[in-house]
Amino acid sequence: MRWRQLLVRVGGVLFSFGLLVLLFVAYQLWGTGISTRFHQEQLRREFNHELAISRRKRATPTTTSEPSTTTTTTVSTRGVAAPVPGDVPADGQPVGTIDIPTIGANYVVVEGTTTADLELGPGLYAGTAFPGQPGNAAIAGHRTTYLHPFYNLNELTPGDPIYITTTQGRFEYQVTKSLIVSPSDTAVINPTPTPTLTLTTCNPRYSAAQRLVVQASLVSPPAPVPPPVVAPVTHASRERASSHVLAGQSATAWPAIAWGAGCAALVVLLWLIARRRPRRAVRIAVYGLGALPLLLLLFFFFQSLSPLLPASF
Repeated sequence: MRWRQLLVRVGGVLFSFGLLVLLFVAYQLWGTGISTRFHQEQLRREFNHELAISRRKRATPTTTSEPSTTTTTTVSTRGVAAPVPGDVPADGQPVGTIDIPTIGANYVVVEGTTTADLELGPGLYAGTAFPGQPGNAAIAGHRTTYLHPFYNLNELTPGDPIYITTTQGRFEYQVTKSLIVSPSDTAVINPTPTPTLTLTTCNPRYSAAQRLVVQASLVSPPAPVPPPVVAPVTHASRERASSHVLAGQSATAWPAIAWGAGCAALVVLLWLIARRRPRRAVRIAVYGLGALPLLLLLFFFFQSLSPLLPASF
C-alpha cells in the first residue's frame, strides 16, 4: 500500500513538473510577445515624439544677418538632419524604426543588445555605426521569442529593400547577401568602408546553435556623422566591449529565485487550506481560486527565468 501511495505521489510530482515545462514553453513562444508588444507601443510613441521634434527643427529656417547680406540656412544636410554631437540614446532607448516590407516586419530599434534590451525589440550593437551613417550598423533581433521580429529573416533575397528611419531621416538599404556563422563570429559586425546594415538572429528557428546574418548596402545618401565625443568608461561599457558573441548578456538570478519562492509559497498555502476541507468540491474550488494568482506569479517567474537560460532568439 505504501509503495502504491509513493508511486502516486511521484507520478503527481512528475505530472506537475511536466505541466510546468509546458507552461514555460508556451510562455517562451507566446507569453514573451505580450511584454514586448507593450514596450514596442511605448517606444513607438516616444520615437514618434522625437521624430516630430526633429522634423520641426529641420523645417524651421535659421537666418544669419551680416552687414551687407542676409542668408537663410536650414539644419539639414544632403536631405537629412544634421546630427547633434554626443546625442547617443541610452541602452533600451529608441534609435529608430526598421521596416522590411518583404517579410512584413516593422519594429522600433533600441540601443544595445543585452538580454533586457532585446526583450524590448531589435537592438543596435554597441560600437557599431548609427543607422544611415557611414560604417556598419549592426542590429540583432529575436527569431522565435519576444514578438519574433526576425522570424522570417531567411526569406530575404538580394535586392529586397530595408528601410531605416531615425531622427536624421529615412534611409533605404538593399539586401546584398545572407550567410550562416557561429555565435562567436563577430567579424560580421566589424566596421565596413561603405554604409552597411547587418541583421543577425539565431539559426535555425528554436535554436541558438548558429547565427543567420543578412547584410544590406545603403542606396540613399548617407547621414552626416557627428563630431566624436569621448564617453566616460564605466563598468557596463567595459562588459559590453568585452562581449565576443552575437547575443545578449545574462541577467541576475535573484528575481527568478524570489518569484519562484513566491510560487512555491502560494502552492503550499493552497495545499494547507485545501487539506483542511473535507468536501472534495470545496477543495477543488480552493485550487480553482488560487489558479489565477498562481499563473500570474508563474508569468513573472518565467519572465525572470528566461534571461538566465542560454541565448534563445
